[in-house]
Amino acid sequence: MTETSPPPSAPPPDFAIQKRRLRFLGLTLDDTIKAFFGGNAFVAVVVLALITIFLFREGFGFFAQNGSNLEIYRRAGLEYVDFIRRQTDDHTALTRYLSDIRLRQVAILTERERRPLDEANTILAPFDAFAEKFSATVDPLRGLLGELTEQATAIKTKFIVTQDRREERRQLLAEGLQSMADAVKIDTIDFAAELKPIVGALPAVKSTTRELARQLTALLDVAPVLPAAELHPRMDRLKQLTRDYLAGFPAIERDMEAWDHTRPVPAWHAFTSFVFGRQWLTASLWQDWYGILPLLVGSLMVSAVALAIAVPLGVGAAIYVNQIASAREQRIIKPCIEFISAFPSVVLGFFGIVVLGEALRTLSQQGWLSWVPGFPFSERLNILTAGCLLALIAVPTIFTLAEDALNNVPRAFKEASFALGASRLQTILRIIVPASLSGIISAVLLGLGRVIGETMVVLLCAGNRIAIPDFSGGLAVFTEPVHTMTGIIAQEMGEVVRGSIHYRALFVVGLVLFVLSLAINYAAQKIVRRYKISIG
Repeated sequence: MTETSPPPSAPPPDFAIQKRRLRFLGLTLDDTIKAFFGGNAFVAVVVLALITIFLFREGFGFFAQNGSNLEIYRRAGLEYVDFIRRQTDDHTALTRYLSDIRLRQVAILTERERRPLDEANTILAPFDAFAEKFSATVDPLRGLLGELTEQATAIKTKFIVTQDRREERRQLLAEGLQSMADAVKIDTIDFAAELKPIVGALPAVKSTTRELARQLTALLDVAPVLPAAELHPRMDRLKQLTRDYLAGFPAIERDMEAWDHTRPVPAWHAFTSFVFGRQWLTASLWQDWYGILPLLVGSLMVSAVALAIAVPLGVGAAIYVNQIASAREQRIIKPCIEFISAFPSVVLGFFGIVVLGEALRTLSQQGWLSWVPGFPFSERLNILTAGCLLALIAVPTIFTLAEDALNNVPRAFKEASFALGASRLQTILRIIVPASLSGIISAVLLGLGRVIGETMVVLLCAGNRIAIPDFSGGLAVFTEPVHTMTGIIAQEMGEVVRGSIHYRALFVVGLVLFVLSLAINYAAQKIVRRYKISIG
């Protein structure tokens, strides 16, 4: 008697019901699975579109508001007064340069020559007298600037009050409150009459600047000679900078003579003042400025330091683990590197403030490291500190993606190289790395995208000084504090009034950051796609 095979087990009732439902809808189970997982791409596109629309919607109107901001700046006479302010600010910069020379000379006398501080101050007494006279030469011009500033600020305040009352009246009329709208008094401002005292001060400004030029020229002729010969080029540099400063006076006078408050502000100034503006100044009684350039430069410099450290470490570790390390070493090294990404960025920021920043500053004070550009430095929170911490964040990303690229190199390449008699090092440097170069480059770009969008570390450790660093010092620029695009958004977004020009400016900064990160990630994806095609 032959055994009969048992009948095939019937599918579960629920599974059969689902299949019937899908068949009724005209879909197979495979189609449903494909639609489910393929929907991830659709979701990504929708999210990307929503973020873009949100940024454009909230930032919309900034450039129109910025144009009005610049118009007030001109019509109220603030632009005219700022011609004089530029002269005083440049003089202040020269005074700071002079103070820096003195600090360097004191450090040489006390640290290198081991002289007491009292003796060093006695030696520098002639220099101090010269510096005091140099600093005092601008006092008359600064006093005149203070008087004109008060007058221009009063005109601006009157203009703003008038604009607020117009807006109040418009809102009342929109609500149908005609009687209340008629009660709102709107004053008419005669800018030509208001600006007469300011423009009429030009002769006094000319005589004051000429006296300033005479005094500075006389002081340069009797400038003291510093004991340290290595600082003599700095004193010569100060003299040249002062002469350049004085040579700019005639051009400023011509600009003041040609200034006209009725001249309209071109519409493109609202855009160029944001893209190329060197100041980000908000909540100012004088004038608000929204220039992204110092924030963009700060973000790029911090990212450059991070990549300079992270790329050799990440790529080098990937090559070692993938090509050289034993299985035991791989089990130890890979989890340790990948575990770095588990640290919260705020914790790394605290580490930078308390430990790393202070350690780098202390290290810079060591005499045997005085040859390093920028050493010694006094600011413990700067580009270098933030860049070192961002490098720590970027290493796991670069390491993981670079190792994946190395893994994708066909094994035949390595075997063929060994068959031709190449050593392991020659095979790695001439075969494996070039074959995976596209993937390594994409790993670096994705690491750049990771660090340029980081917020907490740069907010806590970059120093938050909104200014373009001084590149005249060469590599010493990396020891200066900066602010970044992500840092300014995180710092100021919670304090702004919704719909204000400051609020919209932050969203435009976010839009720039979003486009920059999107471009970096797009470039990385293009490289990865090209890499896959070349391997295939």
